Amino acid sequence: YCAPLLVTAEFTNNTTGEIKSQTVFMGDFPMMTPKGTFIINGTERVVTSQLVRSSGVYFDKQPDKTSDRDLSSVKVIPSRGAWLEFDIDKRDTVGVRIDRKRRQAVTVLLKAIGWSAEQIREKFGWSELMMTTLEKDHIAGQDEALLDIYRKLRPGEPPTRENAQTLLDNLFFNPKRYDV
Repeated sequence: YCAPLLVTAEFTNNTTGEIKSQTVFMGDFPMMTPKGTFIINGTERVVTSQLVRSSGVYFDKQPDKTSDRDLSSVKVIPSRGAWLEFDIDKRDTVGVRIDRKRRQAVTVLLKAIGWSAEQIREKFGWSELMMTTLEKDHIAGQDEALLDIYRKLRPGEPPTRENAQTLLDNLFFNPKRYDV
């Protein structure tokens, strides 16, 4: 189930004006079967196009299957760099996934970028969700938060504070690697 891809190439000698024409074999081109599939190396394959998500902020609300509530989520998709996915779970905590890795409390990310628990209370004290998240978050300070994020993003590597800080800086604060 393939057809040869043949191209006629013409070469012109600029000094004599002579034109040489030759058919060149470029390779075998897969042909579609009547079922809409391709046979490549003896295996039936289906070709699907990959969806490219446009950069931006996407809001979503899904009904919870176990309760009568709606669970909200937000995806921040940059032009270049790590995706951030924020969500509220059924235990009323706000979580974040960095690059589709394991979920963790959003307060851990805030602590990793230098906010203290007191600053989080000061800025988000009006939000019951954030206060519940902060209560359930047992990460003490910035160093511990950086190491926690590093362990979840790079599970096989030994965590050090310097490596964790470099990773976070490169993920979100380096304009060459991150652009919303």
